[in-house]
Amino acid sequence: MNPVSELAFFSQLVRLGSLAATARELNLTPPAVSKRLAQLEQRLGVRLLNRTTRSISLTAEGELYLDSAQRILREIEEMERQVSSSRALPKGLLRVNAPLGFGRTHVCPAISSFVRRYPEVEVQLHLSDRPINLPDDAIDVAIRFGDLPDSRLIARKIAANRRKLCAAPSYLATHGHPLIPKDLMQHNCIVLRQNDSAFGVWRLSRGKQSEAIKVRGNLSTNDGEVALNWALEGHGILMRAEWNLASHLGSGRLVEVLTDYETPPADIYAVYLERLNLSAKVSFFIEHLREFFSLNSDGLHASV
Repeated sequence: MNPVSELAFFSQLVRLGSLAATARELNLTPPAVSKRLAQLEQRLGVRLLNRTTRSISLTAEGELYLDSAQRILREIEEMERQVSSSRALPKGLLRVNAPLGFGRTHVCPAISSFVRRYPEVEVQLHLSDRPINLPDDAIDVAIRFGDLPDSRLIARKIAANRRKLCAAPSYLATHGHPLIPKDLMQHNCIVLRQNDSAFGVWRLSRGKQSEAIKVRGNLSTNDGEVALNWALEGHGILMRAEWNLASHLGSGRLVEVLTDYETPPADIYAVYLERLNLSAKVSFFIEHLREFFSLNSDGLHASV
């Protein structure tokens, strides 16, 4: 008897509640079921069931074995469902959420090529920089940057991305270049506010050393495009994802600073709530995004 068969046998035995009922279900004799159970217990070296002629009850070890058995069997069933559904062509309504700027520039053309490829999918794209709650906002897939604080979410990385520190040449000509992270405290920093705090915390590292710098400035916003425009106009130092900065760094309108230091990654993820909800349309869309951004990586890092 292979391990999966043992798990299924034990789960069925507990569900039916007796050796006799299990024997009838499996078309075996009660002694054969009793022998099969005894062999399982002998292999594990523990008693799983207390049993009389009329009833059975779980031991503490039996409860642990049953919980694990049911979880493993559910995972196997879900794996087989996903493999089977992956062969079906995607169709139906797919609701996607993405940040405003990145959504306009990169997610929009990715969706355009996706629906050409799979015309039976209807895509609704919702652009917003406001954090969303996936089940409450009825979104199938959300595009997000960086670490995800909610452990209930499942994330697939679709493209690599970095954050960079930069400023306009006019600002640096007047105020100088920061040489070490602590120098940022003496500079006007353009803060992207995620809440009501009056400052930002920028984390920089080099080798094994990491520093968290509390930065301030006379300009702050919750909109990334606004912050970028202020940096271009020479108001201060900005930390932004490289996809948003690359063309301006390439043209010289912005200059990268503290290049010897690393900032937290801003890798791009497709996020969804539960593996059980991973339908063909979601799995095909995520794979399409990975393929699209891989083929268009130059455009990803060279446009705004």
